Amino acid sequence: MTATLRVRRSRGALSGVLLVLLGIWGALIPFIGPYFHYAYTPSKTWDYTTGRLWMELLPGVAVLVGGVFVLMSRHRAVAVLAAWLAAAGGAWFAVGGLIAARWTSLPSAGVPVGSPTRMVLEQIGFFIGLGVVIVFLAGLAMGRFTVVSARDLDTSAASAKSTEDVAGPRSVRRLTLPRPLVRSGSGTSSGSDSASS
Repeated sequence: MTATLRVRRSRGALSGVLLVLLGIWGALIPFIGPYFHYAYTPSKTWDYTTGRLWMELLPGVAVLVGGVFVLMSRHRAVAVLAAWLAAAGGAWFAVGGLIAARWTSLPSAGVPVGSPTRMVLEQIGFFIGLGVVIVFLAGLAMGRFTVVSARDLDTSAASAKSTEDVAGPRSVRRLTLPRPLVRSGSGTSSGSDSASS
């Protein structure tokens, strides 16, 4: 059973790479977006605010770390937990702004700048659309890691067989018990003595 917990690294390769890229995007776009006039207020490059920390930097790092573990892990449980971490970061991108608007202790990420069309694109690219895509990819990775395919069973059976071939067959040792003593005539003797007399 533990052999089926091992998976090939290629199982989460595509999802992991995409999660890593989206985590980097989510964490860095508030700092480099103003170079391209694609920003939330304050629209200055590399300007750190607590709103950017809570709304963009921390969820971006969570998605990045989750994506790295999905990409590199060879253990199902670790990869599934990493996908959950990435999904939580993506969900925070999608709904964190709504929570911050109603929850006074969390700072706001600001407001999008530019024309109405650009404001919609900024909201999609910074938060809602980014979060939805991350949650989708994390769910896809979870699905791939929770299903045990026929190839996985064949691989684990071949691995167990090669281990047995290297170790060799197990030798069976027989346990011999002494024969009981039997009473013959006037004295006691062993069963072999009575058989010979």
